[in-house]
Amino acid sequence: MTQRTLVVIGGDAAGMGAAAQARRNDPDLEIIAFERGEHTSYIACGMPYMIAGLVASPDDLVVVPPHVFRERYDIQVHTRHEVVEIAPVEQRVRVERLDDGHTFWQSCDELLIATGAVPIVPDLEGVDAEGNFCLKSLASGVAVATYIESTQPRRAVIVGGGYIGLEMAEALRLRGIETTLIDLARQVMLTLDEEMATLVADALAAMDVQLYLNEGLVGFETQGGRVQAVVTDQRTLPADLVILGIGIRPNSDLARDAGIALGVRDAIRVNPQMQTETPHVWAAGDCTESIHRVSGEPVFVALGTVANKTGRIAGLNLTGVPTAFPGVLGTAITKVGETEIARTGLNTQECEELGQAYVVTQITATTPAGFYPGASEIHVRLLAEPGTGRLLGGQIVGGPGSGKRIDTIAASLTAGLTAQDLVDMDLSYAPPFSPVWDPVQTAARVLLREI
Repeated sequence: MTQRTLVVIGGDAAGMGAAAQARRNDPDLEIIAFERGEHTSYIACGMPYMIAGLVASPDDLVVVPPHVFRERYDIQVHTRHEVVEIAPVEQRVRVERLDDGHTFWQSCDELLIATGAVPIVPDLEGVDAEGNFCLKSLASGVAVATYIESTQPRRAVIVGGGYIGLEMAEALRLRGIETTLIDLARQVMLTLDEEMATLVADALAAMDVQLYLNEGLVGFETQGGRVQAVVTDQRTLPADLVILGIGIRPNSDLARDAGIALGVRDAIRVNPQMQTETPHVWAAGDCTESIHRVSGEPVFVALGTVANKTGRIAGLNLTGVPTAFPGVLGTAITKVGETEIARTGLNTQECEELGQAYVVTQITATTPAGFYPGASEIHVRLLAEPGTGRLLGGQIVGGPGSGKRIDTIAASLTAGLTAQDLVDMDLSYAPPFSPVWDPVQTAARVLLREI
């Protein structure tokens, strides 16, 4: 029997997770992976902490290097190779070897697209100046860390108040760099409701991060090819270092050019088995759309957890093990200094855009019992459906010990539980960890009054 070949485009979480899973299921399958960068299977979320100096080496962020995939898993990994064209009818891809520009065609029986997401870069003069950075790969994170070590910047400007912006603000302050964050929106963290985002802004202020909201990026001042300042529609901010964290988009251009169907926000459309609408073509990770488990609507959610899960699902299905990906909640967590920030499910704006009726409440409690030494505030916000009490979403902002409580809410959303179910849940209690009523249950009790 002729050996079957799987080609994987993209060597990070989704791509190599799928490749490894496929190898476990089919020892005879030929697996070839092409990665345009130098690293495979690395922890991108760890880059701000490497830049902060909390991670000793970039190698600590690499889960499985290319040689291990080759030697242990018999997966032919080719780094510094970029797939530049997909020919789905002919079942082949055209590959460019980046070190010398040589191109060649590689045939395949099955193709997995795991090209991830790419940062949104504004088309402004000076955006390519030395000192301007986007975090898009482990190599880019190393470049930022190297630049800080070599130039010792005094002033930094971060453009964008999402996860990357917040985590980089913390990282740069830990390095002693004067830091300013600007955002076009009226709040940081658009995945939160405004009331919770205000608490995050307070946390930034506590770290001496200057915050300017409702300000648009206009351009950059440069000298000798190096950035000198960031220009907004309201002021000019001197800067020796700029981090562009405006947002990301699915890296789906290659799929689009091949005629593969795209969905929400131009993410690749897939079914629960991670199949595209094109025969023998699969997709997984940050380049794909998902189904929201609360709304049932297609969404674009780019998170490491989702990438790993969808990669595994793809690897199972393309080797004949039927498995379905159930969807996402957008559960995420981060921190700014001592303030932990977490969210899951729908927020109020998303409910309104969907026409989903909701009631909402927000409470303030403490993480351990209030009398216990070191007790800090925790703010919990819950949304539920009127009448039924079905939980729709939750957000948490608070001190140490707050953030991971979001997992209780995420589990409740996954199970389709109501606010009453959450109140009735048998959660653990001891004064060093929680009040006798855990804060998420206190929020649910207050929410019941609204329902």
